Parts: sequence; structure tokens; C-alpha cells
Amino acid sequence: MSHEGTPDEQAIREAKIRQRLDRISRKIIVMSGKGGVGKSTVTVNLANALVDAGKTVGILDADLHGPNVAKMLGCESGALESEDGQNFSPVKVRDGLYVVSLSFALNSNSDPVIWRGPMKIAVIKQFLGDVEWGNLDYLLIDTPPGTGDEQLTVIQAIPEMTGSIIVTTPQDVAVLDARKSVNFSRKLGVAVLGIIENMSGLICPDCGKEIPIFGKGGGQKMSTEMDTPFLGSIPLEMHLREFEDSGESTLKKSPDSKSTKALIDIANFLDSSVAVSSEKKDLKNTSGCAPSACASCSSNCTSRKES
Repeated sequence: MSHEGTPDEQAIREAKIRQRLDRISRKIIVMSGKGGVGKSTVTVNLANALVDAGKTVGILDADLHGPNVAKMLGCESGALESEDGQNFSPVKVRDGLYVVSLSFALNSNSDPVIWRGPMKIAVIKQFLGDVEWGNLDYLLIDTPPGTGDEQLTVIQAIPEMTGSIIVTTPQDVAVLDARKSVNFSRKLGVAVLGIIENMSGLICPDCGKEIPIFGKGGGQKMSTEMDTPFLGSIPLEMHLREFEDSGESTLKKSPDSKSTKALIDIANFLDSSVAVSSEKKDLKNTSGCAPSACASCSSNCTSRKES
């Protein structure tokens, strides 16, 4: 991994990024204002749901200091392979699902990544430009908490970003920070595809009763106040943690659970609208106006406005 290099090297890298990403239909950045809200959990399970529906999906783990996506997918032993030392193949999790994570380049999963901003920026651009993603329906980009180097680098490197998904838990402290992620997206002209309220009630494994340990409805209330789509609520269930730690798909292992149904519903909603292209079309108030159409829409609707 290297720093950004000379202006000529940067221009070459930007051209490579464009070449790679032009083969990917939808690019979605997954954000959260606060850590520990389950953003990586949402990213991994949405990816699995989309692949189960017949889509091809890549995951870019841009959380460089806490790259956990590979563990959740059960591919920690994977490696980024290259024939020429310059272009790398993503790790194949299963048919239709590919992942790139810094964890594949670390000697140990307990090794800390002690980097300043310029190094992080350079590595994210390498992940975008040097990885042979191929033709994908989706690239989901999992980011660390906040609105810093990683998020800014991704958005500036992908001007045709389909949009952002904001993950929060119901309590006021998490929602307060999630609002910042919404406004961050709007300041940078990235459509807010919607809010997901994760850990929206604990489902008791013994009696099945829902216990609002973090409250309930905070994410939905925020989406109403900020005029953004609400994608759904995902309850907290014991099997989510268990399968995540073992690298197994909760959608396969627990297909009838409430959390699985919620995740599939969200994935289907995101995938059900018109295909996204870089062509500018004003879709506001037409039948094609839907969250995942925002990247091809030139109207100044509330999804792109700062609140």
C-alpha cells in the first residue's frame, strides 16, 4: 500500500477508478454517526439478501481501523491475489458475492492500523482502482463511524454515487449523530436513500416478547423530521450475533426470523426501482421516482437538501 503519489500518478489512478466503477450499476455508501449501531451487520446481510435475489454484489470494507466484514462473511483466511502486483482480485465469498478488506493484508487480526489521513485516502483509492471488481449490480461500501477521511474520500472518488444508507439505533444519542450523517450526505450532494433503525427491540429468545432495550422508533421519527425515506426496522435477535461471529449467513440459518424478514424487505425495496445510470434525468413526481433512482435525477428534491 502506498501514498497518493505525483499528480500524474493520481490522474492515472482516477482514470482506473472510473474504468472499474463504470462496470458497477449501483454504488451505495453505508454510514452511521456513532459506532456500535450495527452498520457492518446491515451491510453484510443486505449483501447476502441481494445475492440471494440473484444480484452480483461487492463489499468494500472501508473501515480501515476495524475491518470486520471478512469475519462476518466467514472468509478471514482469504487473500487479495494479483498476477502482476498492481491489479488485485477481490475475495470470493460465494457465487455473486465478493469482498475487499484491509484485514486480508494484515499479519494478524489483532494488528492495529496506525495511519494518518493521507495513507487512508491512498488505500481507499487503491481499493477502488486496483481491484478488478468486474461487472456488478451493487457495490456496498461499509465505512467507519463519523463523517471524516474515509467517507469523504469514497464520495469524492465516486461522483455518480447512487446514495447513502444511514444506520442508527433508536436511542436519542445515536439518532443525534445519525442526523449528522444525513446532513453530511446532503452537503456533498449524495442522495439519502433512507434510514435503517437497527436493534429496534430485543426479541426474547425464550418467550418471543419484544423488549425495547434501546427504545423504539427513534430512527423512523428522524426520517420523518428530516424528510428522508425510512427503509425499515431490524430487531435484535440472539442468532444475529451468533451467526455473525461464526461467519454464517443469518438469512440462511434463520430464514423465518423477524430480523431476516426485515433485512429481505429492505433489500427488495432498494432493488425494486428503476436501474441507475449516470445519465441526468429529472424523475421527480414521475413513476420512476424512487430512492435508488436518485443518482440519475437532477431535481432539487428534499433527499438532496441540507436540513
